[in-house]
Amino acid sequence: MFSTILLVFFSLIGLILLHELGHFVFAKKFGVKVEEFGLFLPPRIWGKKIGETLYSINWIPAGAFVKMQGEDDSSQKDSTSFASKPIWQRMIIVAAGVVSFWIISVVLLSAVFMSGAMEAISDDDPVENARVQIISVVKDSPAFLAGIKPGDIIESITFEDRAVLIDKVAQVQEIAAGGESELVLEIARPDGNLTIALAPRQNPPAGEGAMGVGLMRTAQKSYSFFPAIGNGFSATWKMTIEVFDGWGQIIGRLVKKEGMPPGAQLVGPVGIMQMMADQAKMGMNYYFQFVAMISVYLAVFNALPIPALDGGRLMFLVLEAIRRKPVSQKLEQTLTMVFFAVLMVLALIVTAQDVVRLF
Repeated sequence: MFSTILLVFFSLIGLILLHELGHFVFAKKFGVKVEEFGLFLPPRIWGKKIGETLYSINWIPAGAFVKMQGEDDSSQKDSTSFASKPIWQRMIIVAAGVVSFWIISVVLLSAVFMSGAMEAISDDDPVENARVQIISVVKDSPAFLAGIKPGDIIESITFEDRAVLIDKVAQVQEIAAGGESELVLEIARPDGNLTIALAPRQNPPAGEGAMGVGLMRTAQKSYSFFPAIGNGFSATWKMTIEVFDGWGQIIGRLVKKEGMPPGAQLVGPVGIMQMMADQAKMGMNYYFQFVAMISVYLAVFNALPIPALDGGRLMFLVLEAIRRKPVSQKLEQTLTMVFFAVLMVLALIVTAQDVVRLF
């Protein structure tokens, strides 16, 4: 368990460190003086200056940072200052951090495709190693109360003293909707198989199904180097589109006062770490795919035009290009601090909810 916690912790830190490395690389490329490149947040434990940059390790284990000369002071106009560089260079430096998240996803998914990825397939695909996996469980549903978890694989279902081997989603749906009072599921997990009995609902809420689970048919496929890279790019693109689609559905339902979609819930750092730990138990391929998904979420979120995020900084640079003069430094700093405080408050609220759910 301790090794899993360390794996999850350093995976998240690694994502943030590589994000900051994107800023760092392009700042150096365009001649901006990087005063400090730090792992974790101050106060400082250790530091060593190499060239013009101080490389540091700090006490607070929450991410990483890059400190560039003139980053927060537009009055600094010497040749190595961030503020002195052309707008297009500053935009690239800022955007590099966002793009790095997408690059991480492509690399991870390409590696997974080469080693053998579990891919979603339709019931009509003629494959030999297909299996039906549970991808979501609705809270307080029969499946939730019976102890079924996302990632579980349904190997067979027994009802009326008859066992049916499962390799298609339609089989599960038909059996669950068949009106049986009790189903006995043979479930496969990385730490062993178990038998779970549950009673499907006769009139379930819309969109939840009789058992209250989301299902996906999967099969393992491996690819050579170049096809794997191509699939890494396409899978990252698909994930990005799905993030926007998911947010669109949530916003649409909230506007209509319909609440969150069934099975959907907000999670913070604690919830994400718990989900990553669950994926690690299923195997490293599942884990790397989940880390890639987190990386895509971070890319999309960080690209939003919100002060305190890279997207907000890009927004100010676009306004500067349109107005042909910088936005008031005082206004930018005030908005950044306000939105940062709002984001921190939201993070604390969601984290508290995560802790309540866990304990």
